[in-house]
Order: sequence, then structure tokens, then C-alpha cells
Amino acid sequence: MSEDDRRVVVDGVSKLYDRDDGGVQALEDVEFAVDDGEFVCVVGPSGCGKTTLFRIIGGLESATSGQVRLSGAPVTEPSPDLGIVFQEYHLFPWRTVRGNVAFGLEQQAIDAEAREERVDAMLDLVGLEAFDEAYPTELSGGMKQRVGIARALAVDPEILLMDEPFGSVDAQTRSMLHEELLSVWEETGKTVLFVTHDVDEAVTLADRIVVMGAGPGHVQEIVDVDLDRPRDRTDGAFAENVEYVRGLISE
Repeated sequence: MSEDDRRVVVDGVSKLYDRDDGGVQALEDVEFAVDDGEFVCVVGPSGCGKTTLFRIIGGLESATSGQVRLSGAPVTEPSPDLGIVFQEYHLFPWRTVRGNVAFGLEQQAIDAEAREERVDAMLDLVGLEAFDEAYPTELSGGMKQRVGIARALAVDPEILLMDEPFGSVDAQTRSMLHEELLSVWEETGKTVLFVTHDVDEAVTLADRIVVMGAGPGHVQEIVDVDLDRPRDRTDGAFAENVEYVRGLISE
């Protein structure tokens, strides 16, 4: 398989922020690729440039050098081929759950009947069909994030790009959201690129883990997680994977 046949290719991406004191190198020569339908997590210590990399992949920020390609095409701006889910929910408080999920479809000028059918399918997918007329203030944190996932998937993107989406919910809710996200991933076959600081979360979810190092941000190692799903956190093999990735991060 050639590099441009991969769903996502991060090719020698570097990022330098110019400052009066001489500038800060946030990323240096970051390279990895993600296959179609793969679930890949990116982990690393604070300050390793995970969020900067996320923004560059999402077309929200430009690289100083190098390139990101989606299905062979360079990323130069946000694209409907990328569904983005942030840690903060970014829901429109004046819109209902249905209205939030429909937002991207409205921007694409999809007719009302097709739009409603798509929204219904997404609400069913994330288990929120009974809350379609609720407003964000009436939802728990976990429910808000499920709305965010449904909204990102509604436009049928090739890739779901997620930046620490479960970082602001409690541990029990996070565990439930892991199960739901994996169910959505298996049902839709989407490619998922998931940024997290939580190594246990990465081992729970990922096919492969891109471990980043700091000073400046770079790829330390790419780890295959060869464990059957669903994964048991009390299993010895799970713990071995967690300890190995943590060891890489602490180097």
C-alpha cells in the first residue's frame, strides 16, 4: 500500500511559533499514517504538541513545514471529510439536541426530509432519540458529548478526529462513553484519530498508539495494541501494554 492510499498521512510535520523571544518549536518532523477504518490514539506528556498536531490535522492551523493528507489530498482548511469532536462540547445552547445534530447538514443545504432522516439515524446511533427536543442545559456531560459525536458523524465524514473528548466527565461516564464510541466505530467503520493524555484510555480504545515525546514534539514510538475487544483493565496483558506506553512517555 502506497502512502497516499492511507486514509491519513502525517508527513514530516513541524510547527514553529514565532515569538519576540525567538520562537517555540512545538512539533518537529512528526510522521505516521492511519489506515481506513483504523482506531488510532495519540498520547504523550504535557507540552508535546498533541493539541497543535490535532489542529493541523483538522485544518484549523497550518504546519510550518511538512504536510497532512487525507485520502491523498493535502489538508489546507477544515473539511467535511473530517468530523471534529473537542473536549469542550461546543453545543449551541439555543438549539435543541436535534438542532445541534442537524447543524452541519443545514450548512450543506441538504433537503429537510433527508436531513431529518439522517438526524434520526444519528440520535438512534448514540442513544439520544428520547432527548431530541432537549436543550444542552438539560443534559449531563456525557450526553452532551454524545450529541457532539452525533453532530460530527451526521455529515458522514471519512475520519472522526477527537481531542480528549472525555476528559471533562467522571470515570464511570467515561467508561460508558468508551463502550458507546467503540460500538459506533464498529457500526460505522469510520477511521478514528483520538488524542488523549490518558494511557489507560488509549489502550482501551486503540488498534495502535502513537506515543509522542516532548522538546519539541515528535513521535517516540508507534505501539500495536494486540488485544481482543472488549478489553479488560484487570487483565495482565492490558496492564503490560499500559506500563510499556507509560515507560515510553517517561523516557
